[in-house]
Amino acid sequence: MSSVPSAVCVVDTNVVVSGLIGAAKESPAVFVLDAMLGGGLAYLLSQELLNEYSTVLRRANLMRLHGLSGEDIDRLLTHLVANAIWREPVIRGNSAPDPADRHLWALLATFPGSVLITGDRLLLEEPPAPGSVISPRHFRDLQLSGKQ
Repeated sequence: MSSVPSAVCVVDTNVVVSGLIGAAKESPAVFVLDAMLGGGLAYLLSQELLNEYSTVLRRANLMRLHGLSGEDIDRLLTHLVANAIWREPVIRGNSAPDPADRHLWALLATFPGSVLITGDRLLLEEPPAPGSVISPRHFRDLQLSGKQ
């Protein structure tokens, strides 16, 4: 687990959303999103996860919170795609604790040693392998401590 700061990650939608609506710059989710946008985080992205980001960010209630227009969201997503390692996983079986998150498990499987960053308690408590799922806070703390 000590190599997590330099690991290739998958960033769950809840972290991206929290990073956009978080007011505090030191917030763990803001830290993760800033690392994605600034090129300081190697992360995997697939069409399914990108579609999920887009759909969730365009929900009316969230658009009021983050204040981005549809064009702003398009620019954000384009930036995220440009910095990502693109994968198209094949989803097999139903090993994720929530069937709606099977695509995350499939994406993790495309890159050995990759780590999911999520705020979803169920995913944190039932990872596909030890050390493969961490919270944004844990990721930020490891990054700031310089553990590699």
